[in-house]
Amino acid sequence: MMRALIEQAYRAACEAEIDALKPGNVHRFAPGHGMTVEHFLESARVTAPIVADPSLSLGERILRAVLATREAVATNTNLGILLLCVPLACAAERGTSDLQASVAEVLSSLDMDDTRAIFGAIVAASPGGLGDAGEHDVRDEPTTGILEAMAAAADRDMIARQYVNRFGDVFGTGLPALEAARAAGHSGMWPTIAAFMAFLASFEDSHILRKFGPETAARVRREAAQVNDLLARESAGTRRIEILLDFDRSLKERGLNPGTSADLTVATCFADGLGRLGWSASASDPHLT
Repeated sequence: MMRALIEQAYRAACEAEIDALKPGNVHRFAPGHGMTVEHFLESARVTAPIVADPSLSLGERILRAVLATREAVATNTNLGILLLCVPLACAAERGTSDLQASVAEVLSSLDMDDTRAIFGAIVAASPGGLGDAGEHDVRDEPTTGILEAMAAAADRDMIARQYVNRFGDVFGTGLPALEAARAAGHSGMWPTIAAFMAFLASFEDSHILRKFGPETAARVRREAAQVNDLLARESAGTRRIEILLDFDRSLKERGLNPGTSADLTVATCFADGLGRLGWSASASDPHLT
């Protein structure tokens, strides 16, 4: 029962993110960067059973899901998503009411086998993902645990940062933005867009930072903040869509893909979905509230 619920919540989160008009990324309104909606939906389909498989360790789930994705769509659509969502799935399996505290427990329990598997997944998806030099080069045999490796990358990678701050930005930025949008009466794709834009306007997107440098990443963050201001002043859905599509075209014309903000948005939607499931104190007896 629990596995099925987690699997459903994961797929729903992936679908919610792809349904939302996230400027610069692939979404229902436009493809981008050589990828399509179908790539992401197929990736979610083939990885959902692995993400929710309680017989596998956290590292094994990430590695197997990355390999399944490569086999299915022959491109990296979801490394960041998997690095974020698998710890959330493992945390939900513990059955506690405090999902963030459970995530912290999951992360603190990771061992060297998990580290090797995660390094292998990063190499399989995108060689050198945590860095190309020094003791934390993911192509080498790890010499420290994954939390130490993530800590070394946390100042330049928002996904690594979540491993260090107990998913603090997912729970502290993404979820409040999602909930505030709902409280304001927004529905459909708009709460998901609110979460995405909160990440993009609050932080330099790691993917843009790595590819284009700090000045470009900071410029996109400022642009996102301006777009957020425009959205806040508009109530008409058609005009809000026009604003987002204009920003979407601008980013894609410049080759800018805020993929890390999209990954964090999936994790936010997944955490939200898991929170709505109302796990009981017993990991073997989840129930819906």
